[in-house]
Amino acid sequence: MKTLALIAHDNKKREIVEWAQANKTSLAPFELCGTGHTAQMIADATGLDVKPFLSGPMGGDQQIGAKIAEGEIDGVVFFWDPLQTQPHDPDVKALLRIATMYDIPIATNKATADKIIK
Repeated sequence: MKTLALIAHDNKKREIVEWAQANKTSLAPFELCGTGHTAQMIADATGLDVKPFLSGPMGGDQQIGAKIAEGEIDGVVFFWDPLQTQPHDPDVKALLRIATMYDIPIATNKATADKIIK
């Protein structure tokens, strides 16, 4: 089973939840994980099991990056907000870097996320 990480910045949480609801059937075959509140919101809205890591600012992005390096995550859907500075921007950049280094698909918008799960 492939593992997919789901992450969203605060201004994008509603968008990722709506995306997950619309794609519930396509997400069901994946083992899902995500950062703190995003994981809980998706699980509540869809009924899917989403393993929560810490919130992004508390180290969740780094935890997911470590799982990518360990070969335990096969793809990332990260609805990030490019217009808002985040207190954990270095962690976000590190996550994008590690996904790129390990050739892991990482979707940063709905159009790309749709392609990853199809």
